[in-house]
Amino acid sequence: MQTSSLCLIAIALILTGCGKLGQVGRAPGFTPLEGTGQHYAMYSAPLPEDVAAGTPSDDSSLWSAGTASLFGDRRAAGRGDILTVVIEIDDSAQISNTTGRSREGSQSSGLPELFGIPQRVDESLPDGASLANAYEAQSASDFKGTGNVARKEQLTLRIAATVVEELPNGVLRIEGQQEVRVNNELRELLVTGFVRPIDISRDNVITYDKIAGARISYGGRGQISDVQQPTYGQQVGDILMPF
Repeated sequence: MQTSSLCLIAIALILTGCGKLGQVGRAPGFTPLEGTGQHYAMYSAPLPEDVAAGTPSDDSSLWSAGTASLFGDRRAAGRGDILTVVIEIDDSAQISNTTGRSREGSQSSGLPELFGIPQRVDESLPDGASLANAYEAQSASDFKGTGNVARKEQLTLRIAATVVEELPNGVLRIEGQQEVRVNNELRELLVTGFVRPIDISRDNVITYDKIAGARISYGGRGQISDVQQPTYGQQVGDILMPF
């Protein structure tokens, strides 16, 4: 039974390693956009209202109200529109806690005299035992705890996001994905969340602190990222080893 289990584990490790071996000498591939929320929003965006309704175009007007006019509102407002997300994080936090607790207790009980009953009972008890000192208990506990947290984060990024859904209350759900490949290292940035159209600036930009439920991921894939990660054997050992 143990031999078959070891064989299955060995086969799984070999198959996992073969997947990595297939990338030797190749740069990491980009994530396809087909099938994502951005792709669906782009290809399912409705026609402009004037075309859909069959109303005549106002191209001959000098002061048209369309988004392409000089004073038109170019902010993202519906599914398929694009806006710029600015991420400027410069946070630092330092927390220090110290806890101390100490407690002592002592209790004793006995029955020296009660109509002579304790003396009679003592005669049948083992040597040294007496109801005069029935029991005595003492307890003590001591606890000390110290904790320190120091964190500093600094990140400045800009990414174009797509409006993939317009909720019934007017809030827009956005998704943004950006991948940059330099040599054999791929850097990827992902942003999702909910924004209010009123929070989008006139130049069609919104900052990350105005995105509700923001999910921001910045990482990479490639040779450098692989070297910085522990091997699969080390990760399995860290999980299974009890000490």
